[in-house]
Amino acid sequence: MPMRKALEIRVRGIVQGVGFRPFVYAAAAKHCIAGSVRNDTEGVVIHAEGDESDIDAFVMEISQSPPPLALVMSVEARPCNPTGLAAFSIAASRDEGERLAFYSPDVAICDDCRREFFDPADRRYLYPFITCINCGPRFSIVSDIPYDRPNTAMDPFPMCDACLAEYRDPGNRRFHSQPNACPACGPRLSLRDRSGAILSDDRFAIAAMAMELLKSGKILAIKSVGGYHLAADAASDEAVATASSLAASAARW
Repeated sequence: MPMRKALEIRVRGIVQGVGFRPFVYAAAAKHCIAGSVRNDTEGVVIHAEGDESDIDAFVMEISQSPPPLALVMSVEARPCNPTGLAAFSIAASRDEGERLAFYSPDVAICDDCRREFFDPADRRYLYPFITCINCGPRFSIVSDIPYDRPNTAMDPFPMCDACLAEYRDPGNRRFHSQPNACPACGPRLSLRDRSGAILSDDRFAIAAMAMELLKSGKILAIKSVGGYHLAADAASDEAVATASSLAASAARW
């Protein structure tokens, strides 16, 4: 009969906000491992129980084949007593220990999200805050660790039923994606004048309105998760000079 083995595994590096917990969950299912995975202030902690050969293969996979956005700096495993767990779960994060976890940088839109963004039949069609476990804002929205939604700028936006179903589905690429949102529940795009008055909050109309403003020589300040971009008509010397002057003034602030 195969020998039952249990390990407490500590993983450090860029392992939060990069789909590492869903990856560990899938690896545990692949190798018939019971236990749990959770974030804390140092990185990721895994409790793993299974046959010795399965445990060894599981540890090798999380060490050598992490998700593309992850950077595993160290994996430390120590033996512990099996508790007879029958399933694997993603456990609640813990705010304890030294604050050593690394933030992931923001990541450009992935091909899957790009396809959804341009698909008129998709519920996220032209939704500017589209994201999944493989792309989107990370560093720019984090306020603290562990990396969980309450510690990000997404905390004020409770997920709708459709987004929550994705978040809870291990087979979905938005499984445990903390910035997950859609037009029904997430942040909204708006176009405002210099006084802050809303000119439009229709994401389908804003692009056309913005282009008309640029053509008329106006300067647009586009707020993103990490700051502002100034936009101007590159064919207009006056607009470019004004935008450059504004940028220089902002840099002095």
